[in-house]
Amino acid sequence: MARAQALATQSDRPADAKGIALTPLGGRYDDAGYHYKHVDVALDRAARTATITVCAPSGPQPQTIDAIVAAGAAWWPLAMARELDDAILMLRTNALDVGTIILKTRGDSGAVLDADCTMLAHADHWFVREVIGMLRRTLARLDVSSRSLFAVIDEGSCFAGTLFELALAADRSYMLQLSEGANGAPEIALGAANFGPFAMVNGRTRLATRFADDGTTAALAGAQGQRFDAVAALERGLVTFAPDDIDWADEVRLAIEERATLSPDALTGMEASLRFGGAETMETRIFGRLSAWQNWIFNRPNAVGEKGALKLFGSGSRPTFDWERV
Repeated sequence: MARAQALATQSDRPADAKGIALTPLGGRYDDAGYHYKHVDVALDRAARTATITVCAPSGPQPQTIDAIVAAGAAWWPLAMARELDDAILMLRTNALDVGTIILKTRGDSGAVLDADCTMLAHADHWFVREVIGMLRRTLARLDVSSRSLFAVIDEGSCFAGTLFELALAADRSYMLQLSEGANGAPEIALGAANFGPFAMVNGRTRLATRFADDGTTAALAGAQGQRFDAVAALERGLVTFAPDDIDWADEVRLAIEERATLSPDALTGMEASLRFGGAETMETRIFGRLSAWQNWIFNRPNAVGEKGALKLFGSGSRPTFDWERV
């Protein structure tokens, strides 16, 4: 007790500060998915997919620290993080056969960047600091999820700043390419939130991990706030694919359907390794190496069972997979 009290005295939170009540999320859960104010999850049991759509803030947002504290649990960064966290855990617990999570966003990307600016401007305040930590941990849940993650950047998307972290966390990102000057062409934007606050479990940002610390991240730091269409984003390596509007629907559909035919255990191992490439930490060894390869691939019935892929390799027979991914 004495040690805990001694540590508490090191906090810069004022002694008379009041805590923030974490009110019920008010989510609605049904067979179609999970539905919140800022986050929606649509389940497709037949295709074994879940589409998570995260919405940008709407309406006037708090600008001062007093207004942020007064908003409390309703402040968009915290409300969105709590809803997304709940959605990820719901999928992890109750949708074991869902193998692919499709990440989408909707709303005004400018509103996201403005919310980020306000949040980071007050990052030294105890409440804002805790919210940033909540966002970091929630995004890290995606990094260590044993699901394929596809980001779909289409018309109406707002992958900017904090919400662009969703695309960076994805195993693949598809961005719709429309003809030059076309109305509604999707754009992405980087912000200060992409360069430090939301480090992965490897201690690096998703941008630094994506580019293997080759200097690209530092070069992109000067492009904060700049908007990139599909061609520019692809040229800079910020998205994986940029199909045009003619091929868009088929490209995305085939990618999702193809993923659903592969061994879920093999995908878990491959995706975990690719998400944590580069410099190793104890966490990346656990999440990206030991858990994925040893515990999943080589010990699971999907590999070594009587109808597993390794047992039937070279026999001409197709393996039978258990589609659950946990």
